[in-house]
Amino acid sequence: MATVEYRNIAKRYGAFEVMHDLNLTIADGEFAVLLGASGCGKTTLLRMTAGLETVTAGDLLIDDRRVNDVPPRDRDIAMVFQNYALYPTMTVAENISFSLEIRSVPKAERRRRAEEAAALVGLTEHLNRYPRELSGGQRQRVAMARAMVRDAKVFLFDEPLSNLDAKLRAQMRFEIRQLHDRLGTTTIYVTHDQIEAMTMADKIVLMRGGEIEQVGTPDELYDRPVSRFAADFIGSPAMNFVEGTIEANGNAPAFVAEGMHLALSTSISALPGRRVVCGLRPADLVLDTDGSVEGHLVLAEKTGPDLQLHMTVGGQDFIATAPRDANVQSGDRVRLTVAPEKLHLFDPDNGQRL
Repeated sequence: MATVEYRNIAKRYGAFEVMHDLNLTIADGEFAVLLGASGCGKTTLLRMTAGLETVTAGDLLIDDRRVNDVPPRDRDIAMVFQNYALYPTMTVAENISFSLEIRSVPKAERRRRAEEAAALVGLTEHLNRYPRELSGGQRQRVAMARAMVRDAKVFLFDEPLSNLDAKLRAQMRFEIRQLHDRLGTTTIYVTHDQIEAMTMADKIVLMRGGEIEQVGTPDELYDRPVSRFAADFIGSPAMNFVEGTIEANGNAPAFVAEGMHLALSTSISALPGRRVVCGLRPADLVLDTDGSVEGHLVLAEKTGPDLQLHMTVGGQDFIATAPRDANVQSGDRVRLTVAPEKLHLFDPDNGQRL
């Protein structure tokens, strides 16, 4: 296992700078997820870690060794690609052990290690099959076993589940995380899927425009996003944002906007009269006939475990979740309440948390 450290990392393609002065440390044995939309720099950072992209400036360290100029094969990393990258003319066993073969590991040892890796990912019965005879999930397991057999210090995953259907993605999320817990290897995992990040990560690195927007545990990013961007990216359904004003009557500050009057924590009483953006997560809103959020229900969408209430509040779209047996229907006037500690306030100009 090893730490991975990025010190003032920059990446340029000609005159175009895609990453500037990035600093990040991934601890020994940690499962870190690089999360963000397409083009945010997460895959570029992963490829620099692997040695598949050069570092323009700064220092990249693996296990306290600077590896900027070290070839990929000498970095002691193993990478699992999005498209599996299996050799179609090789069996599962041959694919798993190929990296050992090119290192001149004896045949008997190659077979033993391939069988051990295959057993860990549930492929023992498929060692003599070819990739074309496997399902997508089984092919991804072969790719994982091929990485494992190298006994590398760091595992790199580049959106490995994006080609799988929803049910198989959920299963593979569990299996990858379980495998990490068993092996304890430092893991860096790239995805644009916040569900993958929230369910798998020890630490999420949320990226935006080649920079790090926020680093923290899944709970930290969900409960205390540092910006409106982070709040909007994490959570499903997405957070509601309403612009309004802070009002204070004595020691009872409140957020006021059309269709709502929400009590706030007294800790923000120094902001009376200020324009702010209030963020409300749909799951934190509760049906309440005395609630201080009032809206018009457009659609009650059944999702199985609950209802998603699509509403208009103060003339803008709004969404809340409710129990599946809630007695509401389209066209109703609906009231909601929310606990003060569940409100998120952001600066309307720069989007930063207040």
